[in-house]
Amino acid sequence: MKLVAVSAGLSQPSSTRLLADRLAQATRARLDGTPAAGAPAEVRVIELRDLATDIANALVTGFPNARLREAVEAVTGADGLIAVTPVFTASYSGLFKSFVDVLDPDALAGTPVLVAATGGTARHSLVLEHAMRPLFAYLRAVVAPTAVYAASEDWGGGGDAFTEGLAERIGRAGGELADLMTGRAATRPRPAASGDEVEAVVPFEEQLAALRP
Repeated sequence: MKLVAVSAGLSQPSSTRLLADRLAQATRARLDGTPAAGAPAEVRVIELRDLATDIANALVTGFPNARLREAVEAVTGADGLIAVTPVFTASYSGLFKSFVDVLDPDALAGTPVLVAATGGTARHSLVLEHAMRPLFAYLRAVVAPTAVYAASEDWGGGGDAFTEGLAERIGRAGGELADLMTGRAATRPRPAASGDEVEAVVPFEEQLAALRP
């Protein structure tokens, strides 16, 4: 299975990239322990900061270059996606949204997605629910129930009697994404083999006629 994490962090090192890595590790650990996942998961992290100029050119010209096109194909071809952005002005960053704008509107339909964000204060945590989740719902992706926000004070913290620590939230979110990915693989239609019997399709008019007395 292919798992892709997209990090929109701008600095190096970046807490956004660190969160993306931690979420990818948690998801992969769950996948590798699930028989339905099959072979070990392939994990890739895409840093949008390295593609910033390519994204801007694609928005202006309408044509992504080869490097950006390869990143887009990796995202749209993934069995599961982790999307992590820093919070800028109470929403996702412009770089993150610009990358999403390059994608085909139908490219992520049905794809399991885990959304996450980083910020300097916990007061911005609702960005996950009023910006990130609606964005991927519009794209008809399947968003994991648990979204992960990491404020500066969360790193190294263990939570309290009323809230889980960052490590616990990462583990729970990664498990949910892995379950969505394996469930999607199990329900994905299998191409008919040459010897398979194909059920005959009865026209709707005939079905109605059979119901009449």
